[in-house]
Amino acid sequence: MKYLLLAIAIVAEVIATTALKQSDGFSRPLWAVVCVVGYAVAFYFLSLTLKSIPTGVAYAIWSGVGIVLISAAAWAFQGQKLDWPAIVGMGLIIAGVAVMNLFSKTAVH
Repeated sequence: MKYLLLAIAIVAEVIATTALKQSDGFSRPLWAVVCVVGYAVAFYFLSLTLKSIPTGVAYAIWSGVGIVLISAAAWAFQGQKLDWPAIVGMGLIIAGVAVMNLFSKTAVH
């Protein structure tokens, strides 16, 4: 359940960040509302996640997966180009998150 809450936080943050670009500096009200609501949902579910996952681990997953998904959304919907260094960098981010989750003994005290 804790990872489902984190997944909801990540998806909401990706939607909010994508809407932030679409809001054109908050000059497009519908996209601005999507952005604000998306970030509110993201932080609410992240706060629930922090009850059961250590902060550093949760944030590493949230930001790492978020970077990759936001980049993919920008590529798919906004025409952003992703070159090989960007793809390799995102792979390293995913590898770092995996190492933290698989090998770290981080625990809540």
